[in-house]
Parts: sequence; structure tokens; C-alpha cells
Amino acid sequence: MMLYKLLSGLDGGAFASEVVSLTTIGPLSERIRALGVPVSALGLRRRVPDPLPLARLVRSLRREPPDVVQTWMYHADLLGGLAAKLAGSMPVVWNVRQSNLSPSVNRRRTLLVVRLCARLSRWLPARVVCGSQAARQAHVTLGYDATKMRIIPNGFDLAVFKPDPMARAAVRCELGLLDDAPLIGLVARFDAQKDHRTFVQAAALLRRQEPDVHFALCGDGVTLQNEALAGWIAAAGLREHCHLLGRRDDVPRLTAALDIATSSSIGEGFPNAVGEAMACGVPCVVTAVGDSAAIVGRTGVVVPPRDRPALAAGWRALLALGPAGRRCLGQAARRRVAERFSLPAVVAQYERLYRELTPRSTMSDASSLL
Repeated sequence: MMLYKLLSGLDGGAFASEVVSLTTIGPLSERIRALGVPVSALGLRRRVPDPLPLARLVRSLRREPPDVVQTWMYHADLLGGLAAKLAGSMPVVWNVRQSNLSPSVNRRRTLLVVRLCARLSRWLPARVVCGSQAARQAHVTLGYDATKMRIIPNGFDLAVFKPDPMARAAVRCELGLLDDAPLIGLVARFDAQKDHRTFVQAAALLRRQEPDVHFALCGDGVTLQNEALAGWIAAAGLREHCHLLGRRDDVPRLTAALDIATSSSIGEGFPNAVGEAMACGVPCVVTAVGDSAAIVGRTGVVVPPRDRPALAAGWRALLALGPAGRRCLGQAARRRVAERFSLPAVVAQYERLYRELTPRSTMSDASSLL
């Protein structure tokens, strides 16, 4: 998503971009193409070693050498970086975003790639962009070259994510809720690091004291067909109070309809969903992982990860403020995003980085690898 936002904000007169996916065309491809940015896929298959797609990428980079190759996430950092080196002398910019590299929440194969990237970081990339201070520290600890690192946070489009008084009534109507029903939300794909289980268990604790409260959850895998998630909800007695919405294209509208937004994660870098909720004027309860606490500041509540009572207490504290109190916090949250994390300011940081790495005054092509 941050790649999409970056592409939407780059100066089209100075930067021409192309996106290459290592595997298949992903769900954001049409939105990226709508920006006028070509998108292609190498067709790499998971767990099936095949050098041919990488060879095709090398040939493509040799045929039309970009000024900068920007790779996103570990496998692209490794494979895209190697392809760029084999193709010529073009500078490579890695992008790392995670802060929790524990084996308990990461695939063994991914961690092997991370450790290999740590060794290669001294000679392969020209720069390593970290999405947060926490991500930088985690990767330095693992052995990444600290001298090449630069922190560029996520940015938020305040014209897209904004307070929307109409959304509250519309979403409650969609969900079959009363107009004054408190609604707490979690926007996150189903993943171990997002810790949906603690969210559900904390929701059960809160509902004992706030029987009218409802919970909206959306993201990839967040559906009733997810047996694990549906089982947790049933065991907590929340079938009528948890609304599983799956992947949605109207996240700004859903977010603006919330009374409280939440990040229950046990591992984060710079969570998009938190900044988006703040931009919508919605106060947040977040776990103290990654840069979440620094993002929220005094505009929300920070609790320890995997602490069900603390998460429930955080929600209860914000509900106790009433609509006026939450509105005041939400306004402060939006101001904080505008001052620190506006999308134009973040895009400008990427543009400066790309210009540093090219000898020409303007760039003719900047390739980004998903």
C-alpha cells in the first residue's frame, strides 16, 4: 500500500516508474496501472526454485537500464538486488518494514532470506530504507549495515482519509446496528503478527461491561470462512457482535465510521492502519510494538502486546470519554498526522533519495520491485 501511495505522489515529470511483482499480479495492480505505471509479474512460484524468471528480469534491466532499482520486502530485496547487480551498475535501494523477526511469527524460509540479506547488505544495496525506527533497530541487531540505513515513515493522504460524518450512519446501517452503538475496529490481514486472537478475547472482556459494543474487522482472510478466527469468536460468545468484512475497497469510509480503531499486533514497523485512523479523526488503542506508540503520542492509548485485560481497559477508557471527548482526541490525532506524516512530505523524502543516487539532474526511470 505504501508503494502505491508513493507512486501516486511521485512527480510524474521527473520520475517514470515501472513495477515488477516477483510472483503474480496482485490485488493493487489495477490501481497502480490506473496511475499510468506499468505492472508486470515474473511468475515465481513459492517453494519451487526456478532461475528462469530471474534471468528474464536481468535481461529486462539490461535492455532498459533504470536509474534506480527500489525493492520492497525481503525476497524482492534479495532477488531484485541480485538481478540489478547482474544487469549492471544501477544503484539498489532496499526497503525493510518489519520489527518483529521472531521465529514464532515468521516463516523459517523468510528468516533465512533475512539473514542472507544481512550479510549482503554491506555490498549489494546503496541504501536501505526503514519504515520505522523499530524496523531499523531490529535489522541492525540482525547484522544489516547501519551506515546505509535511512528512516522514511509511511505517509497518509489526508484528502482520502478524513473525518466523514455520513460514514457513521451508513456503516451502522450496513451492519444492522443502532446509531448509538459503539463500534471498535481492526483493519488488518489475518496474520500471526496482527494477533486477532487477543483482539477477540479482549472484546469478550469488554462486552461484559459494555453489552452494546460491536466490533468490525476487515482485511485479507478476515471472513467467516476462516475457521480459526470464526472459532475464537464463537468461543468468546461474540457471533452477534463481531462483523467480519474481509478485504474491502472502502477502508477510508469504514475507518471514519469507527468510534475507536485498534492495532493489537505483536509485531509492527509503522502500521498504516493506525495512521489512517488518526487521519480520519478516530482515536486509537495500540500495542507497544514497532513505532505505534510514537505515532499515536498522546492522542490515544498504548497497551502491552498480548495483554487482553489491558486492551479491553484501553477501549473502556476511550468509551468513557464519550463522543465529545473522543472527537477532541481524534482532532488532535489528525493534526499529528498532518504535521508529521503527510504523504507529500514522505514522497519528497523518497524523491530526494532517488536524486542522490543518480548523477543526472532528472531521472528518466525508477523501477520498483514488489
